[in-house]
Amino acid sequence: MPALSKKVCLLGDFAVGKTSLVRRFVYNLFEDRYISTIGVKVSRKTVTIPDAAGPVELTMMLWDLAGSEEFNQIQASYLRGAAGAILVCDLTRPETVTSLTTYAGNLTSINENVSLVVAANKNDLVNQLRVAPDEVAAVAASLGAPFYLTSAKTGDEVEAVFRHLGRLLVKS
Repeated sequence: MPALSKKVCLLGDFAVGKTSLVRRFVYNLFEDRYISTIGVKVSRKTVTIPDAAGPVELTMMLWDLAGSEEFNQIQASYLRGAAGAILVCDLTRPETVTSLTTYAGNLTSINENVSLVVAANKNDLVNQLRVAPDEVAAVAASLGAPFYLTSAKTGDEVEAVFRHLGRLLVKS
């Protein structure tokens, strides 16, 4: 079986759930308390991705980047070499959806042929949702990216987001 290794960045504002999505995908764990990421944390997971030529063993090097304003100045060096990204927003905070285009623009200015998937996270907080799925769909469409309504807490669609990106990476 052919093997590939690809760098994937998780981008989004602070506290949207980037670290929680990685922890759910890699370790199948969820931690309720918020711990701010400082700089970058790298995790890895190997998945088998179906392909027309046969299955591919894809190792995803997951770069979980801090979402703070101060970090934006040094973020460019962490984005270099990324083959794909998961752009994460928080369905309870509309401003996090708006900033997705900025993150995508920063990334594509460094890596032209990067694959993108949008994760609209915290879909489980039904009484606090302030963003309609259509709004996220419109932003994702403008970026040429598929989008998923996710919950790192329940695990809803988390695997699907990473696997969709994996399929895009195998094809690129």
